[in-house]
Amino acid sequence: MEDWVGPMNSQNRPLRKPYSLAGAALFAAAVIVTNIAPAQQDDAELPQHAECALFTEKGAAMRRHATLDSTREAYSRSAITAQVTSLLSTANRVVPGGSRTDIAQQLDQLGTIDAHIFKTLADAGVTPAARTSDYEFIRRATLDLTGRVPKPDAVAAFVANPDAAKRAKLVDALLASPEFTDKWTMFFGDLFRNSTRNTQVVRYPEGRNAFHAWIKQSIAENKSYDKMATELIASDSPNTWEQGEGNWIVGGFVTGSPRGGQDIFDQQAANVAETFLGNAHVNCVLCHDGRRHLDTLSVWGKQATRLEGYGMAAFFAKTNMTRRTVSQQPLRYYWTITDNTRLPDYPLNTTTGNRPERKAIGSITNVKPTYPFTGEQPASGEDYRAALARMLVKDIQFSRTIVNYLWKEMFGRGIVEPVNQFDPMRLDPAAPPPEGWSIQPTHPALLDELARDFMDNGYDLRWLMKAMATSEAYQFSSSYAGNWKPEYEKLFARKLVRRLWGEEVLDSIVQISNLPNRMNLFRDDPNPLLWAMQLPEPALPGGNTGSFLDSFMRGNRDTEERRADGSVPQTLNLMNDTLVLQRTRASGTGATASFARQLLIRHAQASQNQALISEMFLTVLSRPATDAEMNTALTALASGTTAAQRQQKVEDLLWALFNKVDFVFNY
Repeated sequence: MEDWVGPMNSQNRPLRKPYSLAGAALFAAAVIVTNIAPAQQDDAELPQHAECALFTEKGAAMRRHATLDSTREAYSRSAITAQVTSLLSTANRVVPGGSRTDIAQQLDQLGTIDAHIFKTLADAGVTPAARTSDYEFIRRATLDLTGRVPKPDAVAAFVANPDAAKRAKLVDALLASPEFTDKWTMFFGDLFRNSTRNTQVVRYPEGRNAFHAWIKQSIAENKSYDKMATELIASDSPNTWEQGEGNWIVGGFVTGSPRGGQDIFDQQAANVAETFLGNAHVNCVLCHDGRRHLDTLSVWGKQATRLEGYGMAAFFAKTNMTRRTVSQQPLRYYWTITDNTRLPDYPLNTTTGNRPERKAIGSITNVKPTYPFTGEQPASGEDYRAALARMLVKDIQFSRTIVNYLWKEMFGRGIVEPVNQFDPMRLDPAAPPPEGWSIQPTHPALLDELARDFMDNGYDLRWLMKAMATSEAYQFSSSYAGNWKPEYEKLFARKLVRRLWGEEVLDSIVQISNLPNRMNLFRDDPNPLLWAMQLPEPALPGGNTGSFLDSFMRGNRDTEERRADGSVPQTLNLMNDTLVLQRTRASGTGATASFARQLLIRHAQASQNQALISEMFLTVLSRPATDAEMNTALTALASGTTAAQRQQKVEDLLWALFNKVDFVFNY
């Protein structure tokens, strides 16, 4: 039989495994299924999300602009989002019920989130999107909370369940799952920048693993967020290879710091401000007054002084970070974190280091620790870092920040954007900023009330995420029946789609295929990891798996942030990488049989083609096939008249669904 080889990639490798001419025909049919040729689609039935169009050739120009400009308040995807309606047919996506603006007249019956969202929509005269379907909701919530697609039996049972409270019960079950712990350990590993090494410091795998274990245990036991922050900031650690939380302080080490350690104190203060207060501009004022530097970025920053930055850094002035050598050849060491009360307060006596010289300010030669946002100082005899943690967690900005971080993960953009550039003087409509400046949050009252609710509920992260995932606003469809305008994005008038993390893509493919991806982090590791979401840092693993994940821009917890852009390497990997191709093939027997093999066993006859296709769509995309998709797939499967040809068609169809646009997006 004549072989067919598709287009070549940059390494002169075929983008798809060799196929027969019959396989090429199914590939052509799959093009329709995967939205690669939108001109051949029925636009009324299957319009595209514009965010998803970032993967298409027409999206190349949009990709160049699909980044967040940190100097602007506007979210960069607004222009793109204006085109978004739906990936799937309206019949499959929208629950009947029409307009939901009537809810705005009953705000007293709504929870915190919906009361504010619906009021803002009503005030703006904007109709929110309809409620999403059960198919979309279970996929959306499962991916957002656990990082994997739902299993098909769970989808079928959920859709068939008549219980009006089933969505809230689903969220409870997801929050209690080990997969939730895995995903949010990864998220907080990103937030706390846990890695073996960065441009300044080495933790070694032992320190990284200890920190990862601390984060994972904290999430698993639902440790309150104020306690997590307090342990990171205030804990001593005699051995950072054994006591993981000490490694966060280690992340503030700076090479070339003056002997007094001021560069290190400064970086530790900057890390506290950005991580826990969403204020990256503190890092700026630790070098110079904000005036003439932050004038166009922050009202607070414009008025902030370097002396205020010194006051924040002074909380770390009595902290000793000491390397304890384990071996010289090769050099390996852990860190001890202790306090020495005999050390002076922050000294202004340096002309060296990584920041401008620190000179006495009038008669001030040593700066006392002072929380710059309230002017509060430690009590007499109080440990400086413990005092900082105490002041920090009772500051509503601490709660605003984590609310905003998690809101962005769940809703697609923050209430404040960029999430690490809060301006403390632009948050309260009752105290408006100077002329020419706008209030920063899109929903300031919502942000404040949700932050206070979070504090009142014991800084409970699961409580906060449940409040978000069970809100009506989270349950809006991502399609929009009316005329979508860019300004509606900030109103959260529909659910914004997001591209999946690389770990979510890979783990979902592994789960669907029933073929594990064993990742040995160390040579001859007897306990390899099976899920990418369990990796302790994005630098791991190496090889093919690492390259696949890197193409999805997972960041490095140092110089590169995790990003959601589309790219050509992502598309090539989904089409051509062995991690995907091997998982489309029919292989194995019994419990180790691949998904493709199971389909062929369960639906062995041509008369069962429709059932086979339905199971495949429910497993991969968590929804039924549309009529157009079913007809295309039935035609392709019918052309496989021998057992070998039928197997080839099933494998090709599974490959096509892995490459379908809506597989790599959560909507």
